[in-house]
Amino acid sequence: MYDPKAIIDLIAANVRKTRNPFGAPSSLLNRWWRDIPLRREGDAMLFTGLMYQSVPYIEQTTKRLARLEDSFWARYVGLGRYVPSFLVCLGFRLMATDREKRKFDSMVRDIHKILVKSNVDFFYRPELDYYSGILLHDLGDEEGFARHASFVAKTLKAKGIEKLITVDPHTTYAMKVLYPKVTGESFQVKTYFELSKVTANDGSKRVTLHDPCFYGRYLELSDAPRRVIDNLGIGHVPVRSSGVFTSCCGGPAESVSPRLTAEVLHRRVEELKATGAPVVAMCPICLGNLLRAGVQAEDLSTLVARYA
Repeated sequence: MYDPKAIIDLIAANVRKTRNPFGAPSSLLNRWWRDIPLRREGDAMLFTGLMYQSVPYIEQTTKRLARLEDSFWARYVGLGRYVPSFLVCLGFRLMATDREKRKFDSMVRDIHKILVKSNVDFFYRPELDYYSGILLHDLGDEEGFARHASFVAKTLKAKGIEKLITVDPHTTYAMKVLYPKVTGESFQVKTYFELSKVTANDGSKRVTLHDPCFYGRYLELSDAPRRVIDNLGIGHVPVRSSGVFTSCCGGPAESVSPRLTAEVLHRRVEELKATGAPVVAMCPICLGNLLRAGVQAEDLSTLVARYA
């Protein structure tokens, strides 16, 4: 296991410098929207929190951390915060393949498509789409999280934004539950799948839904994606642990101990495989972990957009 303080200090320093955990400009990360006609005004703002866009970089970072864990070099990981910005940007550009970036960008594009098909009055402003800071909270840096959250909340409020459409459980929990507590600012927060009105009649397909911890345990939103699946005529096969009793994919531990993540993930994979059905995930972190473990899985957005 890595020294948690070294990892937290590195991530916190990056968030202070660039408003994301990687220490590179968010404009290098957030490119899914480039060739899509965007509305810049509307009832609610699509707020990705940069989570899907981050997964290719999280995957590569985790691979490197896994190789170094418990080695001589592990003690020097925290020194990454002293690397010059131009080297960080160069490394960031080369870190993930274009194929991986396109794969996860396509999921955000699918969410955009679902909202359009559902006649949702929404808009997107890339310059206001910030990382929520949730990893700082997960790792226990409440002071750093509060500082970053205050910046994001005040910036959004200054632009008159009151309603947010979120796309992942981490950002949803941060904006809906944590931000009001630590910033005093509240937003009306809905997930994209709560707004989906896509319908079909595909009686030939059955899937198993993997509930991420934040949706299942803390936000108790597990019924909403199941309604979306029902609206497509698709059957869902129950998994042993779901809803408020869902099992974790191990994602929250991957920045501190990839080995621990692998152990937790293995237990969840065994539960999911026991259903005999392909898995549908609702979290980019969960999806990345499940795919890495060889699970036949796709994102809910990919599935729904197929019928949109």
